[in-house]
Amino acid sequence: MRHSLAVFLLLTLTACSLFESKPDPDTTAKTSSVDEMYFTAKKSLDEGNYEDALKEFESLQSHYPYGRFAQQSQLEIAFIYYKQKEAESAISAADRFIKQYPNNPHVDYAYYVKGLANFNQDIGMFGMKFGEDTTERDPKASQESFSAFKDLVTRFPASKYADDARLRMQYLLNSLAKYDIHVASYYLRRGADVAAVNRATAVLSLYPNSPSSRDALVILVKAYDGLGMKQLRDDAQRVLNMNYPLFIAGQANQSGDKIR
Repeated sequence: MRHSLAVFLLLTLTACSLFESKPDPDTTAKTSSVDEMYFTAKKSLDEGNYEDALKEFESLQSHYPYGRFAQQSQLEIAFIYYKQKEAESAISAADRFIKQYPNNPHVDYAYYVKGLANFNQDIGMFGMKFGEDTTERDPKASQESFSAFKDLVTRFPASKYADDARLRMQYLLNSLAKYDIHVASYYLRRGADVAAVNRATAVLSLYPNSPSSRDALVILVKAYDGLGMKQLRDDAQRVLNMNYPLFIAGQANQSGDKIR
């Protein structure tokens, strides 16, 4: 009888060890200090274990909602969502940090992550992989990305993220200008010359130094010609000739005439 009982207890203990689950971050929190929880989560993040890191940072915030570790965890959560290409969640986490901790010394990073999330959303995996012209899509993400980067460089011009933000802003400006050129060209093809003029003029006004300025002038020449507004057409042609002589020379060689 004693032998049977001993065997039963041994089998029971073995079964328990076989079905033992992974430590729950919430259970671990009861016996861990806040700094231990943070460094455990940070280790998971550094190793690329984003799901584990996200759970651990969220658990830390739940058990220790105040203090520098909770604030830093919020930033790390925004970064994790960005890395997982969950743009809306990343932006939401960054916005929450900006609203709750506007004077935090790392709030510039929240603006940066917000800009990056929208920036990557605009480019998109399909555009990167298949060569899609992303400037033909809805420019909302580009506009919001530009706004976040602009907030960063305006509020924190000396931030270590400011230089990269400025480069991305220039890219976004060119992208937004090109989008407007697509729209203006569409209007031109449909015979909506007034709408084409308005859109091309907006490009010259809002993005005067972008590569799309030349295309905007070409559209103006054609649209004014279609409207029978010869003086404005000639003015646009003169500006085009003055600023893009090589382009005009190339067009002349092909057609033997001015752009029409």
